[in-house]
Amino acid sequence: MFGREKIQIKTPAQIRNMRKAGLVVADIHDALKAAIAPGVTTAQLDEVSALAIEKGKAKSNFLGYYGYPATVCTSVNEEIVHGIPGQRVLQDGDLLSCDCGAYVEADGVQWHGDAAFTAVVGNYASETDKYLDRTTERALWAAIAALAEAGASGWKDARINLIGDAVESVVFDAAQETGHELGIVEEYVGHGIGTKMHMAPDVLNYSVSSKGVKLQPGMVLAIEPMITAGRASNETLDDEWTVVTRDGSRAAHWEHTVALTPKGVWVLTARDGGVSGLEPFSFTPTPLAA
Repeated sequence: MFGREKIQIKTPAQIRNMRKAGLVVADIHDALKAAIAPGVTTAQLDEVSALAIEKGKAKSNFLGYYGYPATVCTSVNEEIVHGIPGQRVLQDGDLLSCDCGAYVEADGVQWHGDAAFTAVVGNYASETDKYLDRTTERALWAAIAALAEAGASGWKDARINLIGDAVESVVFDAAQETGHELGIVEEYVGHGIGTKMHMAPDVLNYSVSSKGVKLQPGMVLAIEPMITAGRASNETLDDEWTVVTRDGSRAAHWEHTVALTPKGVWVLTARDGGVSGLEPFSFTPTPLAA
């Protein structure tokens, strides 16, 4: 019988295994942020990522995924997502998004983590890049805060559409405030994550009429808004991976892996579990006891 993929509900022990993978991803991010500078090639950043994964005694869930040739996606300027590391030399003022992941094994089962961040290369940052990056990161944390609020209420009647609603609200308000065009990329969305990197359900970054699946403790979601400083229309390059904006506008991408706990959320790929990201929204994460 054919049907939709079942959403995987994790036990507390399984979520704690995912936290181990999430902390390796946090290590990768820290290493990449320290290495990003003018004159560095994106291939060198892939080497940094691979070393961090090795040090964390984990394995890359990007390398070899449908043939992807690296451990990290490095998307520069108008590249939205899936940029392949190579001999491109980063320049002062480039806007770079790094998307990466790792998995650990426990009792022969893989447990995955996945997260992304955007950074300005060097010391120069245009005002457009600043508001784009700031808005995308805030949209991510607004979505996580919406989940935290639903969890604090015991997940009563909470549906997955609250994520897209939160992202769209932040992007709309930012565009109104600045007068600049902003686009939400709709073709590439977040996802469930667990024993595989990509699982049900899809996690949309925009509002839809359907409320979607009911949220419950034990679900783990990768939330990843991708926002453009122009129109969101995009295309894939001849390498069959790199997605770019059609109008040449720059893009930002932020992502975290988030576990739904009985009373809130635990951001598995944030080193502090989500404390600093949720603080502006007056929420705190609710980690599971060891």
